[in-house]
Amino acid sequence: MKNAAELYGKSLYELSREEGLDQRILSEMRTVGKLFSENPDYIRLLSEPSLPKLERLSLLDKAFRGSVEPYFLNFLKLLVERGLLSSYNGAERTFKNAYNRDHGILEATVFSAVALTEEERRELLSRLRERSGKEVELTEKLDSSLLGGLLVEIDGKRLDGTVSGRLSAIRKKLDEYVL
Repeated sequence: MKNAAELYGKSLYELSREEGLDQRILSEMRTVGKLFSENPDYIRLLSEPSLPKLERLSLLDKAFRGSVEPYFLNFLKLLVERGLLSSYNGAERTFKNAYNRDHGILEATVFSAVALTEEERRELLSRLRERSGKEVELTEKLDSSLLGGLLVEIDGKRLDGTVSGRLSAIRKKLDEYVL
């Protein structure tokens, strides 16, 4: 299923980029992906083989016609017709990765013990943009196991500014010094 997700996500991205609809369809994919995750019964209904295919496609039309790009609606119908709706999240991820690559966007995840203030978020984004030279899309996650500070994952790297990370670095330097 992974290959199908990549193939369909990449194909939709290429088509939408050619048509100048990549940003809009990415937004619609996120919205529909959230809807699907909040309503797993709807996914099961659209994937139910005992329900005639035309009826399942009609459900998509009723739900999305006029509110999403026709290319995207046809993409959803194609997934339903081919029994690949379970690949939706992977296709969305492939689409998003291609979009980010073409638009110079890096995804970063920041872990903190408490929610960042707006000022802290702005400062972190500014530093990450300066360091990477790219636009940064930030996802925040709370981790109560952190004593304090931040742990940032960006572009396959971990930037550990947590209290425990700093203590480990000090411990390592002391071990090197003592040995």
